[in-house]
Amino acid sequence: MTIFVDPDATLADAYPSNPARLRHRLDGHPLFAMPALLDLARRLPPASIEYNSGDISIDQDPEKTPITGLSVEETIRRIRDCNSWMALHNVEQDPQYGAVLDRCLAEIAPAITLATGPMHKKTGYVFISSPNAVTPLHLDPEHNILLHLAGPKNMTLYPGDRNIIPDRHHELYHVGKAHRNLAHHADFEAAAQIFDLAPGDALYVPVKAPHWVKTGGAPCVSFSITWRSRASDDEARLRIANHAIRRIGGAPPPP
Repeated sequence: MTIFVDPDATLADAYPSNPARLRHRLDGHPLFAMPALLDLARRLPPASIEYNSGDISIDQDPEKTPITGLSVEETIRRIRDCNSWMALHNVEQDPQYGAVLDRCLAEIAPAITLATGPMHKKTGYVFISSPNAVTPLHLDPEHNILLHLAGPKNMTLYPGDRNIIPDRHHELYHVGKAHRNLAHHADFEAAAQIFDLAPGDALYVPVKAPHWVKTGGAPCVSFSITWRSRASDDEARLRIANHAIRRIGGAPPPP
């Protein structure tokens, strides 16, 4: 059984620059049920688990993100009522989840390779959220397809252009001097694209496209498959070079 429904056609007109909706068949997979995710969290090293309160603002200051005081296990067991958000990073460390990641990426590889070259730094993330939890506005350095698996989720995306993220912020981000979280401004909303996601939906999120998420009235689980490409690597290197030029008084153009 294939995982994605006709990914080549779906991605052809969008990848790599624009978001795209896809459909998948991973919802209901036993590896993404709460008991299996609890077992996965026990196997992962602590550094691969990030979690905090889900009761936060869209432009949450990362230095002031509240925590719940619960353990990882308590958070997963009580996800329906503990008002939390959790990310399991680098789940490909676990052979079972690594195999699912490889299957997903193999299905989309033909369309991806044609546009941006071979995939590398292939990474998987699982997100577990309480009802009505917020993931603040942020950017990610990878190409990403979010496969939604359980519960209702709403994702708002913005273009990664200079009206949303100034060139200086891109440069600071790539040299490690700016956080992934971003300040939100009301005038961003004119460019917003809003995607309501249900189990079986998937969404391609372009590299560094700013986005924030809010779950609906039930616990949510999503699986993100991510990769880097020659295109994303080149853009990152140019941003780092532009930062160096700007430091000595230059005014470099964006990549």
